[in-house]
Amino acid sequence: MSFFPKISFHPEVEEYLTKVFRNNELVTALGAKEAESKYQSLLSHLSHPPAFTTVRVNTHLASVKHVKKMLFEEIQKQFKGICVPVLEHPELQDILLIPAIGPRQDLKKHESEVIVGAQCGYAVLRGAHVYVPGIISTSRFMKAGDLVSVYSDIEGKCKRGAKEFEGVKVFLGNGISELSRSEIFSSHGPMNGMGIRMIEPVYLSPSFDNLLPSHLFLQNLPSVVVSHVLNPQPGERILDMCAAPGGKTTHLATLMRDQGEVIAMDKIANKVKKIKQNAELLQLNCIKAFCYDGTKALSVEKREDEQEGPPFLPESFDRILLDAPCSGMGQRPNMAYSSTLKEVTSYQPLQRKLFTVAVQLLKPGGVLVYSTCTITLSENEEQVAWALETFPCLQLQRQEPHIGGEGMRGAGLALGQLKLLQRFDPSAVTLQGMDVKALQDSREDDLISLANKDCIGFFIAKFMKLKSK
Repeated sequence: MSFFPKISFHPEVEEYLTKVFRNNELVTALGAKEAESKYQSLLSHLSHPPAFTTVRVNTHLASVKHVKKMLFEEIQKQFKGICVPVLEHPELQDILLIPAIGPRQDLKKHESEVIVGAQCGYAVLRGAHVYVPGIISTSRFMKAGDLVSVYSDIEGKCKRGAKEFEGVKVFLGNGISELSRSEIFSSHGPMNGMGIRMIEPVYLSPSFDNLLPSHLFLQNLPSVVVSHVLNPQPGERILDMCAAPGGKTTHLATLMRDQGEVIAMDKIANKVKKIKQNAELLQLNCIKAFCYDGTKALSVEKREDEQEGPPFLPESFDRILLDAPCSGMGQRPNMAYSSTLKEVTSYQPLQRKLFTVAVQLLKPGGVLVYSTCTITLSENEEQVAWALETFPCLQLQRQEPHIGGEGMRGAGLALGQLKLLQRFDPSAVTLQGMDVKALQDSREDDLISLANKDCIGFFIAKFMKLKSK
């Protein structure tokens, strides 16, 4: 059931993706009709939010049961009588799942309109309120306290401060304006406060604004799986190569019971600051964050000093996570993907540079996990094929837990190798809405199964570096 239009791309990106998802290997295995059906289903899923909000519990500070109870009480306050369950995951025992109610198709639209930017709109579809920086346009006479309908300018065509907009816009729900139009667009007005408090969103998901901030971390389900697959142990030295904003970094530290060392790197200073803030908020002390380019993190000569930061000597880490910069096509919801083909194809060489450094920094017998939040072959399965050919010391490993599907055909990998990979493919389930009655009638096992599949597009590969002879 598609409520929003399918995701749109630049024509050359669409042509590129069409070839990827109609590659000979895939079509031979599935048949042309099935391959095309899966691809079209994927495009529909990408424009809709995942069926569940996933939150990771900071088990360093509190038990899952305790946080679940607090979260359930907070959600009941927000939803004012609508009873929505908070589910524990049987295989990922540090996360909680909250079903998203929607899309709600019976909402009445108001005359007063607010247009928000695409990124703000996607956040609203996942439970956020509207903050002033996200507002692009409002109706001419909007006052504080007005009931308004909120729309997303998915193509980025609306001019800031416009009094009306006739371009492509997608309805996100209704809210109450916290400020007047003149306050929002005044050069002296508040720039970061809440602009619209959502009261009837198309998708009803809890807002996590200042909600149990030291106990919960909002994280997509596959992003939680990655840290479990790396399986860091207390006392080990771990490298998170492209770490911002620190969700996986703090998860790794928590899994290690804050014992050992987690080195987090990112080349953007503000993002490194965010990693440090998250580590402090979650009260984790074993994390050391550095502003550094991962492609230059290997030291070619032994250093005399005792410097703890990068660059590092070869074979100095027990485990490495390379959650690589990528084209991000698996993120949901996204109704209009803005990158050009040149941008999309620029990631593969960068990922290979980072991967090469990671292999050299890893100890023999160590584990390297490579992941992306995208759907292309070139950034996922093709990288695995390249890695196995380029580095004979690497061996693909079975992943635990294995919740996603197997790898996608088209990169020349053997079936046994594809089964060792983990690709989260949103098109693996039928696009379906969730209302309160359907939720009450559903078995918990079925809801967990839906949460495992109806999430963002994501890819994980796990390698071991064989010991030197």
